[in-house]
Formats: sequence, C-alpha cells, structure tokens
Amino acid sequence: MRLWLNRTSEVSLREQLITQVVLGILAKELAPGQRLPSTRDLSRRFGIHANTASAAYRQLEDEGWVEMRHGSGVFVRSTRPETPLSPETAIDQMIGDLAARARKLGASEALLKSRLQRWLALEPPARWLLIEPDGELRRIVICEMEDALSLPIVGCGFEDCATPAWLEGSIPAALPSKATAVRKLLPAGKELFTLQIHPISPDLQSYLQRYMPAHSSDLVGIASRWADFQRIAQTMLVASGFAPDCLLVRDATNPGWKRGLDAARAVVCDAAIEQELPAGSRAIVFRLLSESAIADLRRREEALTAPSISE
Repeated sequence: MRLWLNRTSEVSLREQLITQVVLGILAKELAPGQRLPSTRDLSRRFGIHANTASAAYRQLEDEGWVEMRHGSGVFVRSTRPETPLSPETAIDQMIGDLAARARKLGASEALLKSRLQRWLALEPPARWLLIEPDGELRRIVICEMEDALSLPIVGCGFEDCATPAWLEGSIPAALPSKATAVRKLLPAGKELFTLQIHPISPDLQSYLQRYMPAHSSDLVGIASRWADFQRIAQTMLVASGFAPDCLLVRDATNPGWKRGLDAARAVVCDAAIEQELPAGSRAIVFRLLSESAIADLRRREEALTAPSISE
C-alpha cells in the first residue's frame, strides 16, 4: 500500500496516517497479518517525528485495527474491530469498499479521485418538484408534503416538467398513476421519486368507522376543491351507513362553500382545506400519502441535506 502525508493539510500527520491505514484495511490493500512500515521507516520516508508514528500506531492498536508484536513490528489484525463504527470510520469503510470495487473494474486512482471530486462539487437539490397535471390534486399533495418535509415544495403540470428552469436543483416526484408518463418527459438519467398513496376506498371507510359519530342521522360535511375527493368521500360515507340526505357536500372552489358546515357534526376534508373550515368545525382529515411514503421522503431528504464528506 502506498502512503502519503500532506504537511500543508489542516488534518494532523498522525490523523492522516491513522485514516490511511484504516482505509487500506477496509479496501483490502492491507491484508490480515501484513506487516506495516516501522516507525523508523515512516520517520525516514516522510520526515516526521518517530513519536508521531508511534502515537498513530498506538491508537490503531487501541481501536483494534493493528497489533504490536514486541521485537517484530506492527501487523494488521486478523479480525476487524467489533465495536460499533464511528461516523468517520463508517464513511471510511464506504470509501474503502468503493476503492476496492473501482480497482476490480480496472479504474486508476486518478480516475477515482476525479470522479469523487466531481460528485462532491455538485450542489444538492434545493427543493421538491411535484409533477401532477390535476391542479387541485397537486395542491393537496403539496400540502401533505409541506407538513412532513423541510425543503421547499413546488408543483407543475406535464407541460413544464421537462423545462430546465423547473428541473434545476429539484427532486422530481409524481404519484404512481402518473409516474410512467412523467419518466417519458424527463431527461434521461433524471431521478424520479414515486409517491405511494393510501388505497383510498378501504382506508377511508376504516377511518370513518373509527372516528365518525355513531348515529347515521347526524349531519356530516364533505369539503374539498378536488372533485374526486368529494365523490369518494360521499361514496364511502353512504357505504358506512349514512343517509345521502345527511351529507353536506361542499365544493371549495365555489363562493359560499362554507355555508352550513358549522352545523355539521364533523367535516371530512383533505389536508389543503382543513385550515379553511369554519371556526369550531371538527375536521376529519384524510391524507392521500401513506405513512411509508412520508418516511421514504424524509429519508431521501435527510440523505440530501446531510453534511458532505468534505465538511
């Protein structure tokens, strides 16, 4: 294994030596039982103090990477440390695995270094882009995403989704029913995040059975700007035992849509309309995005916004 030390780096020489030995072990450049250069060799080759090399080897021994054999030298241990890896060592392991795979492909060190530098230089996406042609459905999904995520969320229809101004710095996302069509519109290689939704009919019916009033004669409101939400909610309420004439369906795109909702026992609505209900209304919000979809979105966002290796 070739070692190198940078005297102008902010990282100490001891830490540089430790990191390179660990990377060498993880990348399998240093085999179990292999003898490492002596402290005298390191001092002569790099012009560093012998105490610096000794301190590095002692730390490596304490962490379980090497063993010092009196009179023989320093050797790579036959087993790796069993203690949980620190974040730094976990990153080192990933880099080591990457280096090992790159060597199997015949890639040079210069190529690997240049590609790593290229990826580190890329700016991470700064926002989510929901691509959905139905404006009212788009409004609802964006509202649900905003409740769960930190990055800004914007939306567009099919006609704009391939425009560079929309795509630049964005993570495109689409509902499953539109994912195939959206992929055909995006540039080759552009990632598309497919959102998973609740199976609306059975989930909404279960939701209503758990939370709606017990008496089927109670007045119940339905409010949404999305026509499909109004239709599905009405169908499910009737299936749950509510009389059609007890349902107050309100299209929130119309003026005066709030009229009468304050008299309803509860109002089934979407996430986008919840805050617009009359004061005192009991809102039962049915969300389109599944819990697993929200968890996936958060994991993706955390991965994008985590500090880079260079920091």
